[in-house]
Amino acid sequence: MQIIRYISPILLSATMFFTGCDKGQNKSGWSDEEIALIEQYSNEIMPLQVIDNESDSLFLRKSSLSLTKTEIESPYFTKLISQMLLTVTNPENEGVGIAAPQVGISRKLIAVQRIDKESEPFEFFVNPQIIYKSEEQQNGWEGCLSVPGKRGNVKRHTKIVVEHNNIESFELQHDTIEGFTAIIFQHEIDHLNGILYIDRADTLTIK
Repeated sequence: MQIIRYISPILLSATMFFTGCDKGQNKSGWSDEEIALIEQYSNEIMPLQVIDNESDSLFLRKSSLSLTKTEIESPYFTKLISQMLLTVTNPENEGVGIAAPQVGISRKLIAVQRIDKESEPFEFFVNPQIIYKSEEQQNGWEGCLSVPGKRGNVKRHTKIVVEHNNIESFELQHDTIEGFTAIIFQHEIDHLNGILYIDRADTLTIK
């Protein structure tokens, strides 16, 4: 997700086009195709999937696969989150959130800039899903790294509860999120279900 306003300098926190298909799997749980893509851009900004490209657009419409404990304990996961972080914080094309499908990995993994926390760190969330949405909603302008040159007015819930697997222990946990950070979560989790903000926008304009 791209933010349509000024964001203060990012202080990062963290340790840290292919689906996970059923062939070419190894002990790490990642497919050979996924590993090849992760290794190809090791410690680099990853190319973004964009709707202007037909094959990318089809890829972005897929539902992502869940991650397992084995997969997040592998070195490929550590490399992937590092590269996703480099990609979303690229000064030439900066965002406040990114989902793994946007860099060609169809897995349930997102990074969100926690505007609601001191220093506004980026945090990663494994297998996130929204289990509660407030009745109250508000409209706001959104952009997206995968939808270049456009922005749209989207109605989102002002408060949500997100269930996800802890990135270290893999235990289930729940976070209550409000305000603009809740909007980022909704935008990024939509990506995991093949939904783009343009599907929800009542107005689209060129930036």
